[in-house]
Amino acid sequence: MRVLLGVTGGVAAYKAAIVLRRLKEDGHTVRVVPTPASLQFVGRATWEALSGLPATAETFDNVPAVEHVRLGQQADLVLVAPATADFLAQLAHGEARDLLGNALLATRAPVVVAPAMHTEMWEKASTQANVATLRARGVTVIEPAVGRLTGPDSGPGRLPDPEDIVAAAYAAVGGGPVPAGASPAPWGDLAGLRVVISAGGTREPLDAVRFLGNRSTGLQGFALAEAARERGADVTVVAANVGLPLSEGVARIDVESSVELADAVRSSASHADVVIMAAAVADFRAREASQTKIKKDGSGTLTLELVETEDVLRGLVAEEMPGRTVVGFAAETGDDAASALEHARAKARRKGTDLLVFNPVGGGRGFGDVPNEVTMLDADGEQVARAAGTKLAVAHAVLDAVVRLRA
Repeated sequence: MRVLLGVTGGVAAYKAAIVLRRLKEDGHTVRVVPTPASLQFVGRATWEALSGLPATAETFDNVPAVEHVRLGQQADLVLVAPATADFLAQLAHGEARDLLGNALLATRAPVVVAPAMHTEMWEKASTQANVATLRARGVTVIEPAVGRLTGPDSGPGRLPDPEDIVAAAYAAVGGGPVPAGASPAPWGDLAGLRVVISAGGTREPLDAVRFLGNRSTGLQGFALAEAARERGADVTVVAANVGLPLSEGVARIDVESSVELADAVRSSASHADVVIMAAAVADFRAREASQTKIKKDGSGTLTLELVETEDVLRGLVAEEMPGRTVVGFAAETGDDAASALEHARAKARRKGTDLLVFNPVGGGRGFGDVPNEVTMLDADGEQVARAAGTKLAVAHAVLDAVVRLRA
């Protein structure tokens, strides 16, 4: 099952790591949502390393994915451990101060909370009233254990043992470990899909020093990779000359030239469900690159013989692999013959991709860390969607279109 594990800001937060490990060992997928205060006790990297999934904390961490709603909607169980007195008050009053609070308002799944606080806080009339309210609404509130608390204090308020928390969670849903051979329920609308994304710009060698290149930074392709990972996909990125980092869990193949990119994409795409060609692949390369640096000879000119590179995108479409979705990108400018959009429509019809993402470039648009604006076209060149905003927002819009295509 899909377990949403909320961790609030108490010193017992470290014990939630044991709860997480036990749930994972039992075959469940666990998405951790720490509150900002809890990150003072256990860092986000710990949760992501143990769960293998993103551990977002703020409501606005990933707005394009609408995670403040989606996380609650997709959960089969919401477990909060530890739950502070402040969190119990928030939950009882239906407040949504952070991502965890929003997810709880959006869920219809069983909710189990494991309180942990000092004895005086637990016995406070307001806390007990909040606990009674939650139980009356069907929330399972585990009784805290009696024992050593923070500092020299002892008494009721200690977080129960992780085994007891897991047992109470299973009791709330009438479940337990995933049967042998069964697959855990995945998170996200791309869960279970293998997605290959090319990103960056190729460099075609001219001599031992120089190359033909382009202005692509790889930011849009890497945003697509991060968005696909957030939505549960198994992601591989073929990165052409990109110095940006990728999150843990995303496979990366670094390439330089169009030939290397073509080989890497073909190999990775052979088992892919979705291929997104966001890289700017050179249209031409030198017929023969010099093994040494080309020197000036005083003539004032240099003639280069260029040949067309392989059309990787058209090759992917020609393979006609059943069930595979192919998405291309077209960075275009207008000229005397046609507008940028008209060139993109012609390319869509020529390439035959399931989706062609057109973005106008030039004049400070398209390349680099600037807002993007795209029009998505089908194989007939007809518009199916538009998107504008940050690279991440555009990435999610493109993936939304992919999900619709595969529905």
